[in-house]
Amino acid sequence: MLQQLADNHVPGLLQGPLLVDGKHGLPRYWVAVWTLMDGSHLAKSSLIKKLRYIESLYAHADRLFGSSSLDDALGSVDDALLSEILESWFVSIKNQPIVGPSDEARWRTGLSFVESIVTRLSKVALPLDRLHQMDARLHRLSHLYGQLHVRRGRRAAHVRSLPASVVEALYVILEPSSTSNPFPRQRTRWLAFLAFLLMLHQGLRRGEILLLTADAIKGSFDERQGRFRSWLNVQESKYSNDDDPRYSAPSIKSASSIRQLPVSDTISSLVQVYVENYRGRPNHAFLLSTQLGSPLSTESLTKMFAKVSAKLPSSVIQELRDRNGRSSVTPHDLRHTCAVMRLNQLLVQGDPMDEALQKLRSFFGWSRESQMPIHYARAVFEDRLSSVWNAAFDERVEVLRALNI
Repeated sequence: MLQQLADNHVPGLLQGPLLVDGKHGLPRYWVAVWTLMDGSHLAKSSLIKKLRYIESLYAHADRLFGSSSLDDALGSVDDALLSEILESWFVSIKNQPIVGPSDEARWRTGLSFVESIVTRLSKVALPLDRLHQMDARLHRLSHLYGQLHVRRGRRAAHVRSLPASVVEALYVILEPSSTSNPFPRQRTRWLAFLAFLLMLHQGLRRGEILLLTADAIKGSFDERQGRFRSWLNVQESKYSNDDDPRYSAPSIKSASSIRQLPVSDTISSLVQVYVENYRGRPNHAFLLSTQLGSPLSTESLTKMFAKVSAKLPSSVIQELRDRNGRSSVTPHDLRHTCAVMRLNQLLVQGDPMDEALQKLRSFFGWSRESQMPIHYARAVFEDRLSSVWNAAFDERVEVLRALNI
């Protein structure tokens, strides 16, 4: 089972997610090695997801072959037992009533874990004949199972922004004084509204918005432009390790995700209104704080948008279903929408496509090699043809103006 090791007596580098067996509560040996050697570069959320997949493999081996059988098979490089474990696990996943992309990811993660450990063991100082034997076993494992797929991947669907009617409906629903707002308390209404604006206008990932601190918005007078300018830094919070009580603690996805973003005067003012009037005085430094004074969690943010989606008019839901194939809005949909519109703005102002795509990479925290902007480029041209958005994205805030801040 997955546990969080966060005791003050444990060195900081050893703290974090840990797999233990269900019988004695002892750490799973080889996955602990894998976490230190191969999982250290992963964001915490990605590491936890992979550990859950690997735990599924351990639990399967425990049920069929006895407690700690997978660790024993890995330690002795027992290719016969490893083959039995992998084959039976693959069949058990394949025979589920419903098989989805996550099941394919689970299988690939478990197989990659086994290959990684066997490869690492093959590199220790061994007699030449023993080394050749282990290389042959690794090759056999890779050859036998590397071509197996729980579910064949389909061609990736085009990324689509939310239809304009959906975004307009979200503005109306989430405006703090709206009668259709699903949240009874004013403090929660402002919390949801601010989260919506930061993801839609700044293109922040869910984990990034949850890491923002109350003083995240910075500003100074720009003498070159003759006006006051605001920005926010997307980065790991210095409070994440010590003062973050959330079980699924948010984290920055990669080094490319660390960036500085310009913030409009409207968004900056709204953040200030929230901090001064609705955030309260919690005992943590994070910007988004719940009614109970705890930092907003990943799960709570997701549930928040499920409630908002339930308030969408039936005609709007139908358009969302027709265009995007879904009937609800997720936090990541807002990032998609922001990316499509930002790219559209760059093209409208005359930037060449290559330069526009590189600017998009910087704004949204993708590496220079990332192909994500290409997907958004397709979506931009689809939306430009249907005239879903106009160029003045940051001025599309009629609801904000009504707040009279």
